[in-house]
Amino acid sequence: MRAGMEKNISVMVLGLRGFPHVQGGVETHAEHLYTELARMNCKVEVVVRDAYQPDSNPDVWKDIRFKRLWAPRKKSLEAIVHSVIGVLYAAVRRPDVLHIHAIGPALVTPLARLFGLKVVVTHHGPDYDRQKWGRAAKAALRFGERFGMTFASKRIVISNVIRNLVQEKYSRDSVLIPNGVTPPDIPVSTGALAQFELTPGKYVLLVSRLVPEKRHLDLISAFDRAGLDGWKLALVGASDHPDDYTRSVLAAAARTPNVVCTGFQSGLALRELYAHAGTFVLPSSHEGLPIALLEALSYGLPVVASDIPANMEVSSPGIEFYPLGNIDALAQQLRQHAEAKRDANHAEAVKQQIGERYRWSAIATETRAVYRQAVSPVAQPETATLAARNTVPD
Repeated sequence: MRAGMEKNISVMVLGLRGFPHVQGGVETHAEHLYTELARMNCKVEVVVRDAYQPDSNPDVWKDIRFKRLWAPRKKSLEAIVHSVIGVLYAAVRRPDVLHIHAIGPALVTPLARLFGLKVVVTHHGPDYDRQKWGRAAKAALRFGERFGMTFASKRIVISNVIRNLVQEKYSRDSVLIPNGVTPPDIPVSTGALAQFELTPGKYVLLVSRLVPEKRHLDLISAFDRAGLDGWKLALVGASDHPDDYTRSVLAAAARTPNVVCTGFQSGLALRELYAHAGTFVLPSSHEGLPIALLEALSYGLPVVASDIPANMEVSSPGIEFYPLGNIDALAQQLRQHAEAKRDANHAEAVKQQIGERYRWSAIATETRAVYRQAVSPVAQPETATLAARNTVPD
């Protein structure tokens, strides 16, 4: 591969709503990843859905160029329609690599290959396991997974769980590159806490979209049973498409004492909510590799998470697990955390471990190596880290 190609590879990104400050794991992943890749002289153009990227946002942000394309505001059609339009746009623009995120948008992988594009697909998780989808949508997502994993020039997965799934179902190799985290600038300010009447160190925190697989109702019930004197529960996040589940969570929060719904938060407000929490909880039934969990650990927070494989893959002394759906076990964990004293040295060790293991700069370097291999199959991995991640026996 010529040196110029290595430094100036052009990549078009498809499959996400938009960024910066757009709710969603894939969106957070993309915001950090492409910021780093742009610093590495990759020419990055992100195809975004116009409803999530208002005209007031700049067309270029941190050397990343955005292209707004129309998408219907209908949950079942939004991603696939936007992805088809995006592939047609990519066929005209001819990037070195088209990088598709998630298995729903990956339905268009064969079309992109027919146009002669080099395609990298990142599998963020088996979305057909999400409770929000009906039978037809689940079938479409399974086809998206099959098409993406079968026809992509290169495949990236964010966890060993997903890598094993791809190998077992499709007999395809994939490159393991996890989600990452940026060591936070921890604020001392408490403006967001004052707004929601939260006391530093005396609230349980969950940051997620309001979707069924995050199991907010489990956490609300467990918090109510735990009876934590002087504590509150802060549910941070919103729903892109409010539905019966969203309404059930808001209703349960309204009738349960000391539960606060803050809506979607970003920037300083979100950093304040993380920085001053007493405990972070992730009760999910489905994850890929949860960025919110990594972010909580990067603040040194004690974490309680459901014992699903994706959560347990984040190995850290800062996490304790409980059986998925066991409300009494979660309530007991909450009581123990409320009674425990915070160990500053332990928290600092957790922060350092997570910051080193999941650095976005290293993840971007590994991703660029995959791009090089997609463009020129004889290209070798750029880093020992990339080779090590993908040669460790499962």
